[in-house]
Amino acid sequence: MTAPAELLTAARRGDADAFEQLVLPYRGELLAHCYRMLGSLHDAEDALQESLVRAWRGLDNLDDRGFVRAWLYKIATNRCLTMVERRGRRELPVDLDPAMPSTEVSWLEPYPSPEQHYLAREGVELAFVAALQHLTATQRAVLILREVLGFSAAEVAGQLDSSVASVNSALQRARKVIGSAAPTQQSVLRELGEESVAAIAARWSEAWQLGDVDAIVAMLAEDARYSMPPLPEWYRGRDAIRAFLLDGPLRYGWRFLPTTANGQLAFGTYMWAEAAGHYRPGGLDILTLQGDRVVEVTAFLTADLTRFGLPAHLS
Repeated sequence: MTAPAELLTAARRGDADAFEQLVLPYRGELLAHCYRMLGSLHDAEDALQESLVRAWRGLDNLDDRGFVRAWLYKIATNRCLTMVERRGRRELPVDLDPAMPSTEVSWLEPYPSPEQHYLAREGVELAFVAALQHLTATQRAVLILREVLGFSAAEVAGQLDSSVASVNSALQRARKVIGSAAPTQQSVLRELGEESVAAIAARWSEAWQLGDVDAIVAMLAEDARYSMPPLPEWYRGRDAIRAFLLDGPLRYGWRFLPTTANGQLAFGTYMWAEAAGHYRPGGLDILTLQGDRVVEVTAFLTADLTRFGLPAHLS
């Protein structure tokens, strides 16, 4: 394996393959970072690509000590800050300001769960990423860099061309806004254990595939929420969700395939299409659990299921 210092030297001489080897170990975590900042997988991929182009062009600016990771995060963070200012924040229906016309909403997107250490998965939980969207761009960057990625206040100040005092102040304000939205699902899943989570997934899939509304509702918490971005309407409580399911989704046949998204239990859903003769994608449902109860279902109706290791349709 070639040492990073040797790869850096070769990359500075114009060796594109050496540059790719130099940045490859950081691609996954940088993509997750851009997603946290932007709330969109597509925007995150654009930001990462642009950041790597800037890194390639600016190799001479990298300190000879070769702090590649911190340098890449500085470039990616500043690119994301620019994109946040231009594109605004992304929403989930349950957090939507009633005064905001739905035609003006940019929706939060789901994220394929990374395979790295569990802290990386916790950092992309839906509630956490949604809460981040309500911070200013700088507060968002500071909170992620300090508390998710573990950079010191001095390091973050250097990345943002700011001061330690400003970083600490932004972090305090960000913590107040985030509040109870701090990541929790990974601790819930660990406490339940793999067998219990698998059993919950099996019960949920079976209930939907049988069209058993009583079984579905029995798994919900009393004040569960159900939303379907990009549709702005959402439902709260067992009775409201039961009525919605009977009036809409459960009039069709379904197949559910378990997966993970945003570090949470999720399902690729497929609705029977008679004319096509197969089950077509119905969306990606991400479940938020509290114990063995489902406290929230976020059904992303337009998600590309193939990005989550699932087939495009089912026969």
